[in-house]
Amino acid sequence: MDPDALAKAFVQHYYSTFDANRAGLANLYQDSSMLTFEGQKTQGAQNIVAKLTGLPFQQCLHSIQTVDCQPSGPGGGMLVFVSGQIQLAGEQHALKFSQMFHLMPTPQGSFYVQNDIFRLNYA
Repeated sequence: MDPDALAKAFVQHYYSTFDANRAGLANLYQDSSMLTFEGQKTQGAQNIVAKLTGLPFQQCLHSIQTVDCQPSGPGGGMLVFVSGQIQLAGEQHALKFSQMFHLMPTPQGSFYVQNDIFRLNYA
């Protein structure tokens, strides 16, 4: 599959799941996965989903502006860098964000998130 098409499909799936049912992201992470969210590090699928479902907002909508990807190492991994905006329910202005995913292949032929780094972009 084309890496750019794969990255875009992953990004669409990730953010539509995040916006509708954050707990549904659990199958994208493994015990070795690590999330750094605004500087706070969390490791393991259960802990990452607990962090994401415990965020102080319940509803949001992501608007993706750019998706860049690169192959990563001989293991078939992929780096995916995303920029966009997130609109929180009840807030007038959207917030700009950047997020980087390091995707690694599974023996079943899909990918999981090994590393995930999220930052709001303050102007």
